[in-house]
Amino acid sequence: MCHLTGKSEPVAPSEDECKAVVGEPAPDFELESDLGGKARLSDLRGKKVVLYFYPKDNTSGCTMQAVNFQAALDKFEKAGYVVIGVSRDSIKSHTNFRNKQGLKFPLLSDADSEVSKLYGVLKLKSMYGRKYLGIVRSTFVIDENGILTAEFRDVKAKTSVADLEKALGIS
Repeated sequence: MCHLTGKSEPVAPSEDECKAVVGEPAPDFELESDLGGKARLSDLRGKKVVLYFYPKDNTSGCTMQAVNFQAALDKFEKAGYVVIGVSRDSIKSHTNFRNKQGLKFPLLSDADSEVSKLYGVLKLKSMYGRKYLGIVRSTFVIDENGILTAEFRDVKAKTSVADLEKALGIS
């Protein structure tokens, strides 16, 4: 189980204790969805899932990545994939982001960072001398049986979707 220390300085969870493992069942979760209600990974059994974690709604890189996922959504769906975005932003922020960008896939709120910890996507970052825990842009591919089949960590916003399409053979 991943956890953070109670120290005043943020401490990133260790990679060994937090990473979801390719070839094993993907960690299940239940999160609030911007489409209403809760979304549970286990409810998607029988479908392939692209689960992507991104740092923040309405930032340039995250907007670029989301718009690229939206542009490729038909290809992913034809290949049998459900696309889901996750960040620590609120449902209100997600709804604004989805509406502003015309996104047709759900955005889930991991406000308490529990799912981010399960998937090992939190990293100690620094901005203007301030240290904080932030999400490392990452994508996970889960098969119809709930098995994690691939992971792409620390991906680039600009190329992540095209790289994923290529890796999955759907470009």
